[in-house]
Amino acid sequence: MTTTLDGSAPPARTYDVGGSDEVAERGRLVVTLGEGTDAVTVGVFRFRGRLYSYENVCAHQGGPACQGRIVSRVRERLDAEKRSLGLAFDDDEMHIVCPWHGFEYDVTTGRHPGRPDYALRAVSVDEEGGRIRVTV
Repeated sequence: MTTTLDGSAPPARTYDVGGSDEVAERGRLVVTLGEGTDAVTVGVFRFRGRLYSYENVCAHQGGPACQGRIVSRVRERLDAEKRSLGLAFDDDEMHIVCPWHGFEYDVTTGRHPGRPDYALRAVSVDEEGGRIRVTV
């Protein structure tokens, strides 16, 4: 991110990134906003009817996290004695998987499920009148 002459961040700018119908349930839209050194790429996701948006930079090693697979969280099933019954998909939690090293992020929080200190940078997103807008 660039700074102004006085060292402060430039004012936030709102971008119209597309129509509401461009992000289906459990889907995504990845767009680059701005130009040159001020450009930023963000991913917009829809889960349970709500939009979430993050900068397309993996907190692990800087990969394009928002462009990775979208999967349900994988959980280990345990019996009463805590023995493994195998793995199962949990459709109540959607994850984004960075294509570089498989680092996963919960789409509703932007945080890695096992390492919450690793998180995607959230971007403000709004939906009104059939249009999606993000502010960076």
